[in-house]
Amino acid sequence: MMRDMVRAGLSAVLAAAVLAGCSSPSGSGTDTGRNGDGAPPKAAGSAAAEKGSRLGGAGSACALPVTFDLAADWKPEAVTVEPGSDLAALGEQGPVTLVCEIDAKPAGNIGYIRVWQGKPSDTGTRAVLEAFVAGEPNAAKASYTEGKAGAVAATEVTYTVSGELLDGPKTERAFAVATPGGPVVVHLGGLDSQEHRQMLPAYELAKGSLKLG
Repeated sequence: MMRDMVRAGLSAVLAAAVLAGCSSPSGSGTDTGRNGDGAPPKAAGSAAAEKGSRLGGAGSACALPVTFDLAADWKPEAVTVEPGSDLAALGEQGPVTLVCEIDAKPAGNIGYIRVWQGKPSDTGTRAVLEAFVAGEPNAAKASYTEGKAGAVAATEVTYTVSGELLDGPKTERAFAVATPGGPVVVHLGGLDSQEHRQMLPAYELAKGSLKLG
């Protein structure tokens, strides 16, 4: 979580969302929906996310070598990591660099789908994800599967992250695809495992609708 909060310097939107989510005292008699605006939290286990705009193509918020559907009300923002800057190491994980953050807060959750991109190479998607997970020092219990993102071959990983500021290990997951522009990793974290579960439909929508180009 501390790594997540420091990485917030890459995006003003990220900082605002995480701070808003952490500012509500636990055990409060008022359920603020975890986003501080009085909206009820999304129900866990929703079958599907309502589709919003499409990300990655010409004119979208983030220029990507893939396109996919966003869940309604999720807000994307491009991220630029300047090489050699103080925050460069926080915007890089394994062989990929953060290029886009998609904020769940307007939809009622605290968390992000983050898109990471690497340089073109012959590295397989399993190796890319293994290096990505290795770049998170508090990751454990990684489990990898081979499958599809849309019609594109993909590797997916689920794992846990622990930290001093967390009540317990939280679940995270990501999938990776190969593109002519380099590997792309789409990652879902969350403030905690409950938020993660509530945001899964948006992640599954992105994965199921992904196309190259």
